Amino acid sequence: MPLKILIIDDDAKLQALLRDYFQNNSFEVHSALRGDEGVDTLIRGAFDMVILDIMLPDMDGFETLRAIRKTSDLPVLMLTARGDETDRIVGLEMGADDYLQKPFNPRELLARIKAILRRTQPQARAEKPASGVIHSSGVGIDPLRRRIWIGAQEIHLSTVEFDILLALVQAKGKVITRDHLMTLVRGRDFEAFDRSIDVHVSRIRKKIEDDPAKPRRILTVWGKGYRWPEM
Repeated sequence: MPLKILIIDDDAKLQALLRDYFQNNSFEVHSALRGDEGVDTLIRGAFDMVILDIMLPDMDGFETLRAIRKTSDLPVLMLTARGDETDRIVGLEMGADDYLQKPFNPRELLARIKAILRRTQPQARAEKPASGVIHSSGVGIDPLRRRIWIGAQEIHLSTVEFDILLALVQAKGKVITRDHLMTLVRGRDFEAFDRSIDVHVSRIRKKIEDDPAKPRRILTVWGKGYRWPEM
């Protein structure tokens, strides 16, 4: 069964181009020209991923992402026609998994989508040996089902947030560099001044730390990266 992608973008020509390209690469593609239409479509259907443009009429991409995250943890890749790093950081802070600046090569977009879906699809995860539930620093993690909880409360993380947290916990006591985390979650070399990993870590801390300003679980090792305590 082909994987289903929802594209939310008001550029009808781009929609048509991407639809043809992805269908030729064995994806099922659905389209929405407005944010509210995209949210309604997402609620009614079972999708594997969302491609979301920031510059939408009426309900912009940020508002649309906020609405999506109220009900869904699906991977979301955001498109932006502006080179402003602020747009990218805001999108990541709100739960986007990746971003791509317009204009772009459809092959790069496809490569990023495949990298994200390789980490999130059940069949891909089933190929990895199940390591069982992990308990560390008061956090429970089920790598196979991609679930995280603290006490009796389940914590909802985006795809990238889960991958970062799992990598840190599995390497507890060791420093993981930002370079390594970027390669892990995006499947490509990072840009020298790309701060998206820091943004994702900040979001994770807000969800799992008692005091995000004084983290006890995800520790910063200045000039190197991050470390999960060996507890």
